[in-house]
Amino acid sequence: MSAPHDPIARELYDEIARWPIYDPHSHIDPQRPAARDLDEVLSYHYYTELAHSAGMPAAQVAPDLPPRRRVRNLAEHLATLDNTVQYSWLVEIAQTFHGHEGDRIDPKRIEALYEAADHTRDGPAWDQKVWDLTNLEAVFLTNEFDDPLTGWDTSRYVPCLRTDDLVLKLVEPGTVTRLRTATNVDVGDNKSLRLALAALFEFFVERGARACAISLPPDFRPHPATPTRSSTPVRRALRGMDLRGDEVEEVRSAVFWMLAEFCHEFRLPFDLMIGPLRNVYPAGVAGGRDLFDRRVSLHDYRALFNHFADVTFPVSTLSPDAGAELVAYGWIFPNVVPMGHWWYSNVPTFIAADLRARLEAVPRTKLVGYYSDAYKLEFVLPKFNMYRRVLAETLAESAIRARQWTIERALELAQSVLLENPRRLFARESPGPNGAA
Repeated sequence: MSAPHDPIARELYDEIARWPIYDPHSHIDPQRPAARDLDEVLSYHYYTELAHSAGMPAAQVAPDLPPRRRVRNLAEHLATLDNTVQYSWLVEIAQTFHGHEGDRIDPKRIEALYEAADHTRDGPAWDQKVWDLTNLEAVFLTNEFDDPLTGWDTSRYVPCLRTDDLVLKLVEPGTVTRLRTATNVDVGDNKSLRLALAALFEFFVERGARACAISLPPDFRPHPATPTRSSTPVRRALRGMDLRGDEVEEVRSAVFWMLAEFCHEFRLPFDLMIGPLRNVYPAGVAGGRDLFDRRVSLHDYRALFNHFADVTFPVSTLSPDAGAELVAYGWIFPNVVPMGHWWYSNVPTFIAADLRARLEAVPRTKLVGYYSDAYKLEFVLPKFNMYRRVLAETLAESAIRARQWTIERALELAQSVLLENPRRLFARESPGPNGAA
């Protein structure tokens, strides 16, 4: 990502780009964090889904094809993507980590790039090199609830308890079996389920977890679950019995509310990623089948935010036009923190609009600027550089020119957004976003 042309924005960007990166949400595998070959880069769903949208048959990137063949196939379609910001990430990766020259990646040059990106023999040494070139301070993971959490430095690769399956799939026998195995609790009712969830939180916190997280569909409606109302559906779910639709929703609400209670008890932020509809396009490539529903509203979460006033909720919304509502909730609720720019909202035009509103309307201590959502370390730097550029341009225009701030004051705000706030909000014993312990 090139630096801004505007001289003030460029001065801001050049300084911001020197700072370390604190990445509070990713899908990095800490056992194999960096890509070992170009196929692991190009298999990122952005490239496969965009190429498929532009006419590439999904079979050309099928998992059973040899990696080099998939790369060659996708390279034939990269020219159709060269207007996108995702293409610019790819070029920056090729230039920064693999010595690629120029701003195009085409079929004629793909073989040389494939060879340059081959690090199958380098292993952890390559992981370290990418970490150093990126100037990473910490990157948060996405850990399934039965992850053993062993084999890596948890101060660098920070565990995060991901709870989608517990809430959305507890009605499936396989999830119940996994929960029993992970906790050694013979879950069969509300009481034993609470014991199992407590064991999970204890296990994760002991191993350095600093957040709990979940991705929720737009039709999810959290509400307090009373033992009387939820006991029968929860018992039936844990015993593998068939449930009606309303019973499924009651189980989901009961588990979700328990998780929020444990976030309160263990002083963990509860990251809410709200909005994806799964498998909207079944014929799409893997990872390219989900969309969002514009009807989602944070109004459905008002009871949650009010009841758990001392739990910090970093919130991401998938729909690009949901930004104004998130700003308003961050404006009013002390425990609601606008966090990052997620998925379909993660393009500069949408980021710029949301960022300007957040900077102008939400207290500076409550803004968590960005996270990579990356699956491989190589993507952290180009994604953050994209955000850094938008941040620099926004501060140059709306702070320095419009309100006559100094460069130093604008940089102080940028440092709060990118480093100070995430460090503080995701430190378990630190004060909350409003400064209260």
